[in-house]
Amino acid sequence: MHSHFLLLILFAFFVSFVFALIARDEAAEQLRFGGMLFAGFIVSAVVLGWLMYPIPF
Repeated sequence: MHSHFLLLILFAFFVSFVFALIARDEAAEQLRFGGMLFAGFIVSAVVLGWLMYPIPF
């Protein structure tokens, strides 16, 4: 795997899945919470990546 974005998506999916399972009891709540976590992980990673882009190495 050479794509960091694909690895980000996999990590976000599995972490969201586990957190949703242990945080909520009903399936509908788990699905909604897991989706919100997944979206939050992806959006925050992309935004932070764009904010760090102009920082020189």
